[in-house]
Amino acid sequence: MAKRADGSFAPWLATEWSITPDGLTYTFTLRDGVIFHDGTPLDAEAVKANFDFVKKPENAANAASLLDRYARAEVVAPNVVRLILARPDSSFLESVSNVKLGIISPKALAKGDLCGGGPALAGTGPFVFADYVRGQSARFTRNTAYAWPPGYAAHSGPAYLDGFTIRFLPEAAVRAGALSSGQLDVIEGVQPTDAPLFADQPDFTLLKGPLGAGTAFTLNVNYTRAPADDVRVRRALRDGFDPEPIVRQVYLGTVPRAWSIIGPDNPAFNRALVGGWGRDVAGANRLLDEAGWTGRDPAGFRTRDGKRLTIEVGYPQPYVRDNREVLIQGIQAAVRKNIGLDLNLRIITAGEYAKNNATGTWAIYPNTDNPSDAARELWDMLGSKGFLYTNIPNPDLEITGLVDEALAATDPVRKRALTDRIQALGIEKAYIVPLFAPSWFLAARKGVEGLGFEAGLDSPANGYDVWLSGE
Repeated sequence: MAKRADGSFAPWLATEWSITPDGLTYTFTLRDGVIFHDGTPLDAEAVKANFDFVKKPENAANAASLLDRYARAEVVAPNVVRLILARPDSSFLESVSNVKLGIISPKALAKGDLCGGGPALAGTGPFVFADYVRGQSARFTRNTAYAWPPGYAAHSGPAYLDGFTIRFLPEAAVRAGALSSGQLDVIEGVQPTDAPLFADQPDFTLLKGPLGAGTAFTLNVNYTRAPADDVRVRRALRDGFDPEPIVRQVYLGTVPRAWSIIGPDNPAFNRALVGGWGRDVAGANRLLDEAGWTGRDPAGFRTRDGKRLTIEVGYPQPYVRDNREVLIQGIQAAVRKNIGLDLNLRIITAGEYAKNNATGTWAIYPNTDNPSDAARELWDMLGSKGFLYTNIPNPDLEITGLVDEALAATDPVRKRALTDRIQALGIEKAYIVPLFAPSWFLAARKGVEGLGFEAGLDSPANGYDVWLSGE
């Protein structure tokens, strides 16, 4: 199955699916005639092999969290597979449509090297993985036998393009320059400062994806560590600055400030939070006075018992992008001036982040999350298994109970009421400080047609419907 841009589900490898009333059993009927790139057929045994593979602890990776409530798979018929959960999961359809759970040939699974790339990594898609040069490029060629497009596709049969090459260019300015000079046809991750190079220009097209289809970009506060274990300190951080002018200055008006952890283009966004919190410098200073941070050091920062009021933002270097560190620096300056808080931004290594994650010794972790199902997003950020996107159990039983209930809810009205309440509690307790709703920009040279976005992805949906006009 596939995810449409509006978040609804469309048939793909599965043509039909059903869910038992208790939310524990999902039965999928597979499309006939689907062939993996290595020539083996897609059947229920192949689907079962994939889910069994991901569930094994030794294969745990990003996809494993999507199956935390999955128990086992059963082959009902050659083209019918049953997936059984240990506990209800209202986000399970979202999970099985996620690219992280893409179905791979059992032969490829048996070889084990899924990071090597190339033809041995055989899927069922419209393009074959032809070649991979680590850190440089990945090349794909058209699957001429392809005849099973997703339900949202604009055409049938093989893809229009003979193939394409993805080049890995981490620097935004380099990508923009490569497109401008004709070295590339499409780039993703266009920076707001580069958008005018391509917007309303005769030789280029600029596309903007949904605003925060996943989560907003937030400061996630570890409320088990001092001084942020005091709700007054967290609320002072939340209210001690106005995100709007800082966001506008950094992103040139291309994205809005955020009011919730859930993005504004997500149907589950709690609109009651708009205008309901923040931008209260006087109130933030009163809270810090009440908390005993009444002294000042020579640099103007608040102190208590001779200790400076400091909260560290540990931003992992691999995730720094889109001028987000510049945004945090603007907030850093604002809270220093407004409330005397030392928001200490530190760019850390991936190794240090992993250690802090494992031990819970981080203070603030800034991030976004991709799932478009609100209950799954809130479970990622505030759930019982690991709070604020780390592996430390969440001690707030009120909010974890609501998250677990939302994830199990089969009634959409009840689920929406729960996710609204969880969003409000995250703000009320200042576990999160939403900053802005990210939007993903693509730029292409004129003549590249059929580009689009998929809910839950911060990149192009696929290359299947892409074509070149005038060629």
